[in-house]
Amino acid sequence: MSLTPSNMLPLGTQAPNFNLPDTVSGENYSLNELKGLNATVILFICNHCPFVKHVNSEIAQLAMDYKSKGVNLIAISSNDAESYPEDAPDLMKQNAIDNNFKFPYLYDQTQEVAKAYDAACTPDTYVFDSQLKLVYRGQLDDSRPGNNIPLTGEDVRHALDCVLEQKENTKPQKPSIGCNIKWK
Repeated sequence: MSLTPSNMLPLGTQAPNFNLPDTVSGENYSLNELKGLNATVILFICNHCPFVKHVNSEIAQLAMDYKSKGVNLIAISSNDAESYPEDAPDLMKQNAIDNNFKFPYLYDQTQEVAKAYDAACTPDTYVFDSQLKLVYRGQLDDSRPGNNIPLTGEDVRHALDCVLEQKENTKPQKPSIGCNIKWK
């Protein structure tokens, strides 16, 4: 397991559009179909990474806590499922069900979407405002597997609260740390 940090895409970047299959519903969706009224959180995750397994419960809770506030979560896996069969679409679907994901879990087979977002690791988190401009990128919080820091989603929650309250997020944005995306 390698420790890979986020690339930290520049704030203000327009969210690249995509059209990807949702492994749970079997339907294809574009970003415009899935975006939230007030904010959109895009997470690059996968099934096998211990850093993602560590945060799955917080991701599911975050989605439930902010859905009524006009915030939608979208999870994307861009890992090479041929070399990493645990990340295959049928297992993504089962993972979403097992973790009570109430948001799409999309499969980026070509890896073009991960490249467009300059995603580097799993989990890699991006928060976009209502105009799909990047306002936050980086970690969910300071919790990592084995560091005994409680999992709270504090950094992403703070970023979302700033968007919803229409105020600037002046808190330092720290890169996420996780497994590297498994490129073809």
